[in-house]
Amino acid sequence: MPDISPETALLLARTQFAFTIGFHIVLAAFTIGLAQFLMLLEGMWLWRRQQVWLSLWRYWSKIFALNVAVGVVTGVVMEFAFGTNWSGLASRTGAVLGPMLYMEVLVAFFLETGFMGVMLFGMGKVRPWVHLMATCIVALGSFFSAFWILAANSWMQTPDGFAIGADGRFRPVDWWAVIFNPSFPWRMAHMVAAALLGTACLVAASGAWHLLRDVRHPAARKMFSLGMWMLVVMAPLQIVLGDLHGENTRDHQPVKLAAMEGSWNPPPPGEGEPMRLFALPDMAEQRNHYEVAIPDIGSLYLRHNLSGTIHSLNQYPTNELPWVPLVFWSFRLMVGLGLLMATAGIAGLVVRLRGRLWRARWLHKLMVLMAPAGFIAMLAGWVVTEAGRQPWTVYGLLRTDESASPIAPGLLLGSLAATVTVYLLLFSLGLWFLLRLLAHPPQSDEESAMPEVAQRTGRGADE
Repeated sequence: MPDISPETALLLARTQFAFTIGFHIVLAAFTIGLAQFLMLLEGMWLWRRQQVWLSLWRYWSKIFALNVAVGVVTGVVMEFAFGTNWSGLASRTGAVLGPMLYMEVLVAFFLETGFMGVMLFGMGKVRPWVHLMATCIVALGSFFSAFWILAANSWMQTPDGFAIGADGRFRPVDWWAVIFNPSFPWRMAHMVAAALLGTACLVAASGAWHLLRDVRHPAARKMFSLGMWMLVVMAPLQIVLGDLHGENTRDHQPVKLAAMEGSWNPPPPGEGEPMRLFALPDMAEQRNHYEVAIPDIGSLYLRHNLSGTIHSLNQYPTNELPWVPLVFWSFRLMVGLGLLMATAGIAGLVVRLRGRLWRARWLHKLMVLMAPAGFIAMLAGWVVTEAGRQPWTVYGLLRTDESASPIAPGLLLGSLAATVTVYLLLFSLGLWFLLRLLAHPPQSDEESAMPEVAQRTGRGADE
């Protein structure tokens, strides 16, 4: 095998972690969103006693179980990566990050797994309120899982509440400041909203797919209606949360914001930041090619006026800059899909108010195409978050090249190849099963194996 430079070895380690977390974050976010959705479905069933709600709960609980089964595998591999490929990070920051990751496993994981058996297999075997409580605890566990993981990640983005010893190790001095660091509240809210949006798009797409085949199917109507309600509520809220998160990034990670905007140099005196619609950032020449921009409009969403400016990339050393093209275009993909989801939600509301929600086939086709939009936008946002932090693992304090393990490049290449192979196989099988489940609409006889449940369920209207 030819010699591999240290820079290439570091790139291999980063690629493996990015590949691993890229798969896991989609599955984890779907778990969060779907757990809240199942809680809503079961609550509606107990309140309305309409059999369609029970059919929907049974339908989506199968998908939830499949998602968790695949997600656990990807999460375990990601956790082990800290101690193998990133021993420098683990050694230096273990006293801070370790307890938070431990709490994620102890509190969140055990809440989910401890009550998931009751949720998935206890319907009709325990009292309805006990089963609803189990579903709520599983949903709460998924939320706590996000809480601790995002607290750890946010600390790496905006570290606070720590001291650095003479040996270079980070140690906590204020756990409240460590956990609730400056970017955590906005990152947590933004991520949970993204998980709900991704779930909303998939639920609406599933309902739309079945409405295109049977416009009178009651479960398809419920799915499409709920998905569109979630879009019309969550998409505008996500835009507001994104703006607040952007302000936090401006104040605490100005280089990342400059990369998001492709701002190499300050605007001329008296002018505001432009809104760059298109550009090809050039790292070598430190400028943009083929830039298309609207003058001053960038200041409107960056500073909420028409003349404010932000830090520019050329104000920082070149060895402290992220890879601007990746951050720049990932940000635009996230924003573009976010605006598209907001537009679809508003269109759905207009169609609903006109009484044509079930027969607007153009909207049904659009939502089928938008099935992965929420998760793609979330992945793009995660790329902005992680790639924009480079070249740091702990922002401004610990560089990525200081965080990696001294592993032979050949071993890194082999583990990367193995990870890619296993993940692609696992994800392909999971996606195949998911599409098979979604291809068939929920049936009213899904609960036929549970006659005691069916007896407690009344027949209601499908609207």
